[in-house]
Amino acid sequence: MHIARATWEARPAAGDESGAMAPVADFDSLYRAHARDVHRFVLFLSGDAAVADDIVSETFIRLWGARGRLDLATVRGYLFTIARNLFLQQQRHLKRRAELDERLTDTQPGPDRLATARQALQSVLAALQTLPDIDRAALLMRADRDMSYAEIAAALAITVTSAKVKVHRARLALARLVPAAASQSKESV
Repeated sequence: MHIARATWEARPAAGDESGAMAPVADFDSLYRAHARDVHRFVLFLSGDAAVADDIVSETFIRLWGARGRLDLATVRGYLFTIARNLFLQQQRHLKRRAELDERLTDTQPGPDRLATARQALQSVLAALQTLPDIDRAALLMRADRDMSYAEIAAALAITVTSAKVKVHRARLALARLVPAAASQSKESV
């Protein structure tokens, strides 16, 4: 089909067996004849002039795309059907969207806090490696596994008092080592 300056070719009139051609439909005249009514219809549906403008534009774009199947006798109904379907499609899309509450804040730590926490963890892990094996084992059993002193003593084959002393000494050593390691890592950055 050849299209020249928004003019469509004539085609046989619906139900006409003689092969007579229907009048040529000019897109500009169709727009001028129906755009205001379609706009008013969509404005009534949506209550928003900007939405109505957008839907009217999209309606006529779809009309242009269907120009090969256009029946001038029913073009008005076709335009209203397109406009209504576009409005309903937009409403379905809007239902899936949620408004963001401006009062909500992100509780996740930022990249700077994550980097600081990662450095602190590396400092603690490095300081743990400097402790004697039995002290490190006693501290990890107590802190990581939440074992009682009696369970630690049984696992390490030491007395309960010795287990308490080892955990206490390991904590004191970490307290001394971690701030020193943290300050060294800050200086190297």
